[in-house]
Amino acid sequence: MLHTESLPVSGSGFADLSQARLANYLLGIVGDHELPVDQGAWVRRLTQLGFMVEVENNAPVCSIVGLVLFGLRPRRLLRQAGIRWMAFEGNDKSYNALDDTVLDAPLVGLWQGTPGSSDSLESGLFDSFVERIRPFVSDEADDGGESFRRDRSWHYPVQALREAVVNALAHRDWTRVNEVEVVRYADRLEIVSPGALQNAMTVEKMVAGQRSARNPIIVDVLRDYGYVDARGIHPRCCYAAPF
Repeated sequence: MLHTESLPVSGSGFADLSQARLANYLLGIVGDHELPVDQGAWVRRLTQLGFMVEVENNAPVCSIVGLVLFGLRPRRLLRQAGIRWMAFEGNDKSYNALDDTVLDAPLVGLWQGTPGSSDSLESGLFDSFVERIRPFVSDEADDGGESFRRDRSWHYPVQALREAVVNALAHRDWTRVNEVEVVRYADRLEIVSPGALQNAMTVEKMVAGQRSARNPIIVDVLRDYGYVDARGIHPRCCYAAPF
């Protein structure tokens, strides 16, 4: 079965990928003992991993999976990449947009040492998203108390928000031109992932535990970084009541 994540992205090339993030992945996760010595060797290694694609009679290009995971600016070449984030004061989109932006970044971060450690050098898309929404889905106490630290209370569990967005991006249909959309209203938060359920999958089958990843390479890499449940299925999602 052809997975759309493996399709080539026209106009892209090796220069559109973050070599630092790729080095992080190859040395820290894949277990390569040394990095490719030149661009030709890099392209061959990335093609083996599915991050680049050989195109007949043309130079190799990035695959969708390579660009969304490691691209410097994925949306420049793939408009449906990233997250559309909006916050509204009321209960629909017609009243007072408090924030409206599209976040554009590679899915994975850049780490000092082992990916997933505490030493993050540059945020990935998920971490940038959590930082952006923080003022709209949490409150900071006015009084710092005796410790002089201001406690923050989240309207929704931050881990649930993060995992729901990881799920939306990991399993979206990349043939659709829409971004993953996250909208905060006064009474709820909605996350929309483009695409219907793939193949013969149903909600009932998902609840029963059946697995059918639409984008298996993306899921595997996100699992490598600790974004996805170690069992290789949909992230464990928590559901919070509207505030």
